[in-house]
Amino acid sequence: MRHRIDLGNWNSIIGTTVLAAGLTLFAGVGIAKADDCQERIVKADHHLHEAIEHHGYESKQSEHARMELHSAREYCWGHSHKWWDVEGSRWHSDRDWDDHDHEHHDHDHDHDRDHQ
Repeated sequence: MRHRIDLGNWNSIIGTTVLAAGLTLFAGVGIAKADDCQERIVKADHHLHEAIEHHGYESKQSEHARMELHSAREYCWGHSHKWWDVEGSRWHSDRDWDDHDHEHHDHDHDHDRDHQ
């Protein structure tokens, strides 16, 4: 007795497998973009903090780091319509960042000593 292979079933199985693999890959790309965005913003935010600490709030290094942070936020907004808030440890789905949000740092390190 010969077994007959039903190609319709095989096509269905192969099609389902390809579809599942494609969906998995697509979902992985979305996760990778989110991770890439978060990593970009965290890195740029860290550079800004370092520049302020080492060169001063109004230094050219700090200004450059501010532009890097702005660019990282714009990149994320443009690619996924969200951005990572490092200080608040959360995603924002509104384009509501403040390019001057690091102004709360003490610009005059001697200010506290002068008023004690």
